[in-house]
Amino acid sequence: MAVYSMTGYATGQSGGSAEAGTPDQIREAQPSVGVEIRSVNSRFLDLSFKLPDDLRGAEPALREILTAKLKRGKVEVRAWIEGRTDAGPRAPSALELQKLVGLQDNVRAWLPTAAPLSVAEVLQLSSRNHIDVGDLHKPLMKLATKALDNLLSARAREGQRLTEMLLDRLGQLRQLAHDAQPLIPQLVAQQRQRFLDRWNDALSASAGAATGHSVAPEMAHDRALTEATAFAIRIDVAEELTRLDSHLIEIERLLNKGAEVGKRLDFLIQELHREANTLGSKSSNLELTRISVDMKVLIEQMREQVQNIE
Repeated sequence: MAVYSMTGYATGQSGGSAEAGTPDQIREAQPSVGVEIRSVNSRFLDLSFKLPDDLRGAEPALREILTAKLKRGKVEVRAWIEGRTDAGPRAPSALELQKLVGLQDNVRAWLPTAAPLSVAEVLQLSSRNHIDVGDLHKPLMKLATKALDNLLSARAREGQRLTEMLLDRLGQLRQLAHDAQPLIPQLVAQQRQRFLDRWNDALSASAGAATGHSVAPEMAHDRALTEATAFAIRIDVAEELTRLDSHLIEIERLLNKGAEVGKRLDFLIQELHREANTLGSKSSNLELTRISVDMKVLIEQMREQVQNIE
């Protein structure tokens, strides 16, 4: 299955259809409907709708088709209605004019100072009344379904680009871990030498009895054991490298599997960052410190991109 990004955009608009048989025998273009869907990253699925009042009743159906195919992301759906007349302004019918005159008389009966309707206002109102939006819900749903498919395609293409980038960073992290492996024996040798030096210092201190500053052999032994334990803890970076490699394997498996992997990837990126931090804090070698810093830079780049994966 594909890895989907949460970032995408799709839009579409239906064309008006000609219809004959008006009272004036003038062919009119029916209103068209448009849909726009935008999505960005979010921890959960957050839907918002910007619909005209005439299409507000379609919101539950729109929400249903969106929740069926989207799992995460902040998604905004906007729809609009456009009434087109290719032949110019439509001439109102006698029935429409009679209705407007009746409405005007009723208004002026209560508001005698109200201005009478102008020709432009009559044309505008008659055109608006002619638009029947009752039949637009079906084409709206059809258009929204097509726009949603286009959105999913756009999110899949972006997801593929994110996958390629993440796999590239995984390869670089594996190379850094490979470079760190040979440094572990060197660190062990360095720490062993430091341990021997401190052990000799402890023995020399115990031999200072003649000067009046003697240290009991038991105390020297305990001091040496304490130093040895501290050294062993400090040089134990092999465990961090092993865990880091296991996280890389799991991330690659999830990317190849696809589907809803964003939250699991986000958790694994946090674990990678933890191991790289521990590696740097335990390092007493300049080269290993550099490797730790390079790892954290790559992991941060991955973290930013994983935030966009569904």
